[in-house]
Amino acid sequence: MERIEMEVSGGCQCGAVRYHATAMFDNSHLCHCRMCQKASGNLFAALVAAPDDALAWTRGKPSIWKSSELVERGFCANCGTPLFFHHLENGRTNLMIGSLDDPNLFPPHANTCTENIVAWFDTITDIENTGATESNGADWAAAIKQSNNQHPDHDTSSWAVRAHVTTDSGSGG
Repeated sequence: MERIEMEVSGGCQCGAVRYHATAMFDNSHLCHCRMCQKASGNLFAALVAAPDDALAWTRGKPSIWKSSELVERGFCANCGTPLFFHHLENGRTNLMIGSLDDPNLFPPHANTCTENIVAWFDTITDIENTGATESNGADWAAAIKQSNNQHPDHDTSSWAVRAHVTTDSGSGG
């Protein structure tokens, strides 16, 4: 796995946790293991690694959950954004590609743990593309932009987290 000297930044959706890396590995991949499916709440985790010695937390710190004896997973305790998968013995942290400010930098090179791949995975590129946010209704798109609490996709010198965590889902049951 090649180490590439480059600058990347990323963080969670609310902006409470931000990171910066000065090097990356060329291991971008989609992991289909059940642990990654559960941790990302999705069909797979899109991951790319930074060497531990090149990764710094620049705002806040991630919360950590040890998902196995050798693996910890990091996330924002405020907004819940999954941020990384860290094997405790290999010297690298696999960042969630979607948490990067520019996820386009790391197209996946491989699918891993494919024994857990959903049966219809190879059909997702054939489904209907409904277009940009605005294509789904001007009123809906305007409402999202007006009420957006998301941190921008770049580093900021300061940031006030604009939304807070609630613990009552209001489901009543």
